[in-house]
Amino acid sequence: MASIAILGPGDEPALGRFLAGRPYTTMFLRSNLRQAGLVDAGQTFQGTYAAALRDGEVVGVAALYWNGMVIVEAPEQLAEIVRAAAAAVPRAVTGLLGPWPQVVAARDALHPEGRAARLESKEDLFVLELGDLAPPPPLGQTLRCRRARLEDLDLLGAWRHAYHLEALHEPDRPGLLDECRDNISALIGRDDAYVVEDAAGGPPLAMSAFNARLPDTVQIGGVYTPPAQRGRGLARAAVAGSLVDARAAGIERAILFTGDDNHPAQRAYLAIGFRIVGDYGMIRFA
Repeated sequence: MASIAILGPGDEPALGRFLAGRPYTTMFLRSNLRQAGLVDAGQTFQGTYAAALRDGEVVGVAALYWNGMVIVEAPEQLAEIVRAAAAAVPRAVTGLLGPWPQVVAARDALHPEGRAARLESKEDLFVLELGDLAPPPPLGQTLRCRRARLEDLDLLGAWRHAYHLEALHEPDRPGLLDECRDNISALIGRDDAYVVEDAAGGPPLAMSAFNARLPDTVQIGGVYTPPAQRGRGLARAAVAGSLVDARAAGIERAILFTGDDNHPAQRAYLAIGFRIVGDYGMIRFA
């Protein structure tokens, strides 16, 4: 049996080797590790990492991040790993992310008595090699995609707020809109937010973003089209347009996940070249 340890500075190479062998399911873990290392002072991208170690090599990991999310990639000793991460830092667990069977097992390990969830979603995991990207015909003709700018902040902040209420089932509360605006502002500052608009001009019609990034891979997240504009292929164009830009910058691969019952989104992603490679899961607690 492997030993359980809290990782710290100096353990990055061992953790990186383990994560690199699971590239599709570990984008958040790898991206956050690259951004913030193994220091946890409660800042954005920082987290406390618990791992199972065998002969000095990581064989499973769970990280409790600054925002309360626990992200798992632990094919063995999962219960012990997630309990160690939760016990190591005085931070409430707000949700779980990872391969779906592991997310369910982590929930049961942390809350064997049960805990109310506002969202439990089994997701399909999609991958696209950007050489196989097939942008939809309207892109570059009747539609164009561009990076979001600060002048878009009010609109995109309101969209992100609506996304939290609709897609994440988050109850509205004081401060949520400000948090959403801050999130969009950070994405704009990192050049990770995109909008699609009519080629003739006018306001943005839909958005997409990169919620994790590595030198060769991006992960799509926060795709949103306001209800009045749905059914026009705008989200598909926003995602494809962002990936055209990423491909031009040397990015080779894109990853995303969406609910296994979200058939319109699945059709949109398959149409531009994505393929399903497994499952993922998300639980957000009440």
